[in-house]
Order: sequence, then structure tokens, then C-alpha cells
Amino acid sequence: MPRLTGMLELRRDLCRYGRRAVELGLVIGTSGNLSARSGDLVAVTPSGVALDALEPDDCPIVSLDGHLVEGDLQPSSETPMHLAVYTATGTTAIVHTHAMFTTVVASTLTELPPIHYNALLLGGPIRVAPYATYGTPELAENVRTALEGRKAALMANHGGMTIGTTLTEAFDSTRLLEWLCELYVRSLTIGKPTILTDDQLTDVINRALNPPAFPRREEKP
Repeated sequence: MPRLTGMLELRRDLCRYGRRAVELGLVIGTSGNLSARSGDLVAVTPSGVALDALEPDDCPIVSLDGHLVEGDLQPSSETPMHLAVYTATGTTAIVHTHAMFTTVVASTLTELPPIHYNALLLGGPIRVAPYATYGTPELAENVRTALEGRKAALMANHGGMTIGTTLTEAFDSTRLLEWLCELYVRSLTIGKPTILTDDQLTDVINRALNPPAFPRREEKP
């Protein structure tokens, strides 16, 4: 079973980042789920288990076509959504949370506008996928569409999802998404937030692609 042996590290990562999600207040109780893919296998957090109580063996392994390959616990009820995103994007890690400010924005707006240029790290303005019951094909399709060209999507009246090449990358994107949402919500308490224009965002991209060169000081003979 060499393929399953190779999944052990991913299962450990699910436990590590599950605990971090709880520590940072990104999830409450058994809400939220994480997964990581290797080839045609996906390790996912189980249904009904608090993320800070997970052990590697608790994390089921499923195939991309939705069959349980290994594990005594049932995969998260959101597993079909994870599999749909993997199939559509080719990404290899997913984090889904019900973080407070993320969920506030997802329950209020149709898009999180670029209030800060760090939104570019997630691909730009973050779309809100239309509401659908959790665990349904409708929600999976809505989220897949909202993720096009992005590393994050919001889910109406539900939460947020981020993707990455590793769980570290996906988790960092989740923290950034929550920060951007909190920034927007807090800005509303003192006035109307100023949103960056397309030209301003393009200038940021050009600046990142063409950083200034600092001349090296020449040593005196």
C-alpha cells in the first residue's frame, strides 16, 4: 500500500492546521474542514470531530471519484465540494472555515472589494458563491465557479474557502481572507471604505514585477 503510506504526512498536516484553526478562532466546534491531495487520493478531516481533537488515523482517505479508500470515520459532509474543486482546479490543498469576519462578509455582500492591495495575493476581488445547502452538488458548483482565477471564495451565509499547492499556503490564504474581511468590516464603522481602482491594482502588480534596484555602495580604496 505505498500510496496510502505516502498519505501519512498529509494526515499529520491536517491535524496540525486543524489545531491552528481552532487556536486562531477560525472555526468553532466541529465546523470547518480541511483536505490535501496527492495524485488521485485525498486526505480529509472527518465528520463530527473537533479539529483540535484530531489524530492522523482519524482522517479518512477518499478517491477523487468519491469512494472511501481508508478510515473508520466518515469524511466531512463537505467532501463533495472539496473533490469538485480538486477536479476543476488541480489544486492540492483546501481550507474551509466559518471564521467570524469571513462569514459576516459572506452573509452581507456579493463580493469582497479590494480594500487593500494584498487582495491581489488571492487573485483580486473575492466573489461570494450563491447560497446552497451544505454538502450538495449545487454548493460545490457555486464554489467552483466563484474560485475561477482566485485562491479564495466566500460562500453566502456560510463561510469561506481557500486553495493552495500546500496546506501551509491554503491556510495562510485563509488567514489573509479573514484579515481582509475584518479590515473591510471595521472600516465601515468609521465611514465608507475607499476601494482601490483597477489602475491602482495594476500599478501594484507592475511594481511587484519591476522592483526598484538599489545601487551598491562602492568601497573607498
